Amino acid sequence: MLALIPFIVLIALITCCVAVFGNSTLDGASQVSLLAASAVSVLVGKFSGRLDWERLEKEITDKVASCVPAIIILLLIGAIGGTWMISGIVPTMIYYGMQILQPEWFLVSSSLLCAIVSLLIGSSWTTVATIGVALMGIGKAHGFADGWIAGSIITGAYFGDKLSPLSDTTVLASSVAGTPLFTHIRYMMNTTIPSFVLSLFIFFVAGLCMNVSGTANVADFMQALSRSFLISPWLLLVPVLTGVMIVRRWPSLVVLFLATLLAAVVALAFQQDLVCRIAAEDNDMQFHDALMPYRGIMQVCYGNTSVATGLASLDRLVETSGMAGMMPTIWLIICAQTFGGSLTATGQLEDIIRMVLKCVRGTASLVASTVGASFFFNVAMADQYLSIMLATSMFKDTYRDRGYEPRLLSRSCEDGATVTSVLVPWNTCGLTQSTVLGVSTLTYLPYCFFNIFSPFASIIVGMLGWRIYRRK
Repeated sequence: MLALIPFIVLIALITCCVAVFGNSTLDGASQVSLLAASAVSVLVGKFSGRLDWERLEKEITDKVASCVPAIIILLLIGAIGGTWMISGIVPTMIYYGMQILQPEWFLVSSSLLCAIVSLLIGSSWTTVATIGVALMGIGKAHGFADGWIAGSIITGAYFGDKLSPLSDTTVLASSVAGTPLFTHIRYMMNTTIPSFVLSLFIFFVAGLCMNVSGTANVADFMQALSRSFLISPWLLLVPVLTGVMIVRRWPSLVVLFLATLLAAVVALAFQQDLVCRIAAEDNDMQFHDALMPYRGIMQVCYGNTSVATGLASLDRLVETSGMAGMMPTIWLIICAQTFGGSLTATGQLEDIIRMVLKCVRGTASLVASTVGASFFFNVAMADQYLSIMLATSMFKDTYRDRGYEPRLLSRSCEDGATVTSVLVPWNTCGLTQSTVLGVSTLTYLPYCFFNIFSPFASIIVGMLGWRIYRRK
């Protein structure tokens, strides 16, 4: 029971932070809470005589180091957010999208669109950071609440990510469990498709029932966009080229960097006056100084930018924070990995694993334990990759000893880890999507129906024993 004390402390601190700070919890309060829980973990380890300081430092260092690629990706996503907005790429997508997506079909259409894109490119992060941002603008123009818009985007993005053979989490879960990739994907359809269909039905009904503002806001948005940005279909070449690079399976860092570079070039070519105005806001240089475009585009990549469109709601949408806006997220990731490292080094994580395995009896309890442990690791380790690897390693021998095919293990881990990571405020996925969309995790969480349904679908299928295969 001592192993649960750090989690109880963390949950209590996070709950207090949410009550006191609200949407500003991630600005620092959550980070302090994680460090405080880490300190409690160390104290418990010291009390139980299991604290090895050298191992503690090594575990924390290794876990933080494992997140370096994700941190670099976050910085590049911040740069993409700034360059794609100021270059007019996202405004152009919003402008044309508002003419295509009708209000009553918007929620279900946005979810389907994100699902298709994510399925083709295998990345929920890239889908949300590009087309998701544009859909947020379209949804706001139609008058939908932020939670509903973000929920539909995330539902589609994570459905596609989960079933895409290009997805790193899909490849990871199947490879660690020892399941052939396409066998794993086909088996996931038994729980994934029903969950997604039910989610689409809810979005469809909600879209028909909601009394949104519709055409009036859309007209205002389109006029404000055309006044503030040069809108051109040529700008859509950048997302098309980005999609081609992703489909060809170029490395993520290379794709994100080139997508930022292309958008920066487009911004200088199509929106140079706007870039110069951004540069002129914070310095004394002359407006037509030769260094203005350079200063402006650098500021767009790393810092805060704002555009006066004449429409308050649109002003908030087109604000960007560049790489600097990702720093609270990166700070939180480091603190979360510190917490995970302290749990591992003091043996508390191992104790919890043993407690879970004692509860496993039949198929239903095994699947439920796997799903629950995967979600638990999302909370404790704050990273979906670690959650998949830990949950798979934890149950792999149990599944084999009881005669189950590994596809049941790989599916249960994905149902519990991949889709729920975005629902945890301090998880890398929850942090990233809330930052990119500008909607707090707790605001969109109730509307991420697919992400909520999938773990329960996995447990229900396990209880029914439907298509549960054993080794021959």
